[in-house]
This record gives sequence, structure tokens and C-alpha cells, in this order.
Amino acid sequence: MIDRSEFEQLERRVRSFEQRLSRRRSKLSRLFRFRGRSDLWNFEQYAPRELKTPASYLQDSLNAGANLTVAIVTPSYNHADFIGEAIKSVLSQDVENLSYHVQDGASKDRTSDILDSYAGRLTSESHPDRGQTHAINLGFERVSGDIMAYLNSDDCLLPGTIGYVQDHFAKNPNVDIVYGHRVFIDRFGLEVGRAVLPPHDPEALKWADYIPQETMFWRRSVWEAVAPFDESFNFALDWDFILRAAAKGFRFARLPRFLGAFRVHDQQKTAALASAGELEMTRLRQEHLGWAPSQTEINAAISAYLRRQARYSLLYRLGLVRH
Repeated sequence: MIDRSEFEQLERRVRSFEQRLSRRRSKLSRLFRFRGRSDLWNFEQYAPRELKTPASYLQDSLNAGANLTVAIVTPSYNHADFIGEAIKSVLSQDVENLSYHVQDGASKDRTSDILDSYAGRLTSESHPDRGQTHAINLGFERVSGDIMAYLNSDDCLLPGTIGYVQDHFAKNPNVDIVYGHRVFIDRFGLEVGRAVLPPHDPEALKWADYIPQETMFWRRSVWEAVAPFDESFNFALDWDFILRAAAKGFRFARLPRFLGAFRVHDQQKTAALASAGELEMTRLRQEHLGWAPSQTEINAAISAYLRRQARYSLLYRLGLVRH
């Protein structure tokens, strides 16, 4: 016989177990409703919530690559609402050997005041240019490093990203270009989605650009072989750069970590130039595949990659893998 107190304790444990099981079933039900669909380009997946990163992103002891210099350029034009957050996300990385340059196209908003407030911590120029691609090229005429990247003025790096990338390049001399998982944020910096990417797939990359630009870093040797960015592209400049680097045999790696945040907002160039972007992507497929495939052919070619991406996303949402 068990006494009443023992019986009540057992009953509480059973109720607790049933509650946990009910929550898990509910979670599984929500997850499986998407039936394996990729969320790679689904920018707004849930209601806005605070963006949080694991404490380990800052606690990791990553010193192997500390001697590798890093150069980052931010092209800017009339993004005063966002550029301060982009700058802080770079300067708060707490790494040595960082050169950061903002190339502004003579913004007519408060951008110049924001840049002035960071004098001494970054370099900047403000004068008319021929657009984003030209601004990036101008920026890399001002700074250079063993590792290079550019960050748009409305996007952000996540904490610890630069040190993590330095460490990976130092420990993996056979890797030339890296990128990672991405977070989607709204205009207020609140998280509205995540994309967890499977390992790099060079064949799928010929058909579609799935590499999150704000998470991509490359070695100076890549820049010396491929630069500059082609100014005839206003939308697909990253994919053109990536495809030219791949054609020269440079090696890519997807890192198992969230590295950057892509901001979704009404002023976004990506949304405003969608039709022009389609033309540029068709041009790149024509150049690298030899013909302009139909959307049906594109979908078929990348379907296996997107299924893998959906599986990786599901495992992450279930908590079975952590990044």
C-alpha cells in the first residue's frame, strides 16, 4: 500500500507527463502541416518575436584565426532607419584586425550624422555613385583583408560571427568561401523566420542562388581572382560573383551556425527590383548552363536540394539539432 502523499505525488508526475506529451504532439502537428516545403525563401514565417542567440555564440573560445585580418564594406543610400543597427552588429563583434568601411551614395537623410557618430571606429565616404554594386567596389578599394565580406545597410551580423569565421578559415585552409544559416527580421529588428541550410550543393547552385549574402565571407585570393563585382548586375551581383568563383575552382562550405540576419521591409531593394532580378537570373543561367531553362526545369533541378533543406529545418524546429 502507498500512502496518500505518495499517491498524490505520483498523480502529479502523471499529469506533468501528459501535459508534456500534449505539447509535443501539438508541436509535431504544426511542424508536419508544412508537408516538407522549403522555407528557404519564405521570409515571414511567424509572428514577430525577439531575436535571441545562444550564449555560446559569445562564449566560444575561438582564437586560431585571430591573426587573420577582416575587411567588411557596407554600401549605403538613404537607410538611416537601419544603418545604425548594421554598424553596431559589425563593431560589437569584439575582434581584432577588423577594417570596416561604409560607402554612402550621398544620402539625403540622417545617414551622415550616424556615420559621424562612429568616426574613428570605421572609415566612410559619401558621394554619388552608380548604385550598390559600384559602391561595394569603391569600398573594397579602401579596405582589404585576409577575409572579406560586405553587409548591406539594412542587414545585420549575429554576435560572434566574425570570430567564428576567422577560426574556421584558420582551421580549414582548403576552404575559400563560407556561408551559414540565416534569420529573417522585420523593420524593427524582430525575428520573423529562420532558414537552416543543408551542406553545400554545387550542382543546385548553378540553377538558383540559395546562399544568404549577409552570411557569406571569402578569402582575399577569391577577390584577387574574381573581382570586381559586375556593375551590369543590380540584383544578381552576388550570384554572378559566386558562379564565377565556382567556375575558377574555389571551394565552398556551409557552416553549421546562424551568421546573419536578413531584414524584410517595404523599402527593400530585393522586392522593388524583383522583375529586373528575374531578367538578370535568366542571363546568368544562360551563361552558365548554356540555355535559359523554364521555371518547371528550374524547380525540378533544385527539388532535391529544397527537400534536404526542409528536412534540416524540421530537425532544427524539433530541437533535434542545434545551431
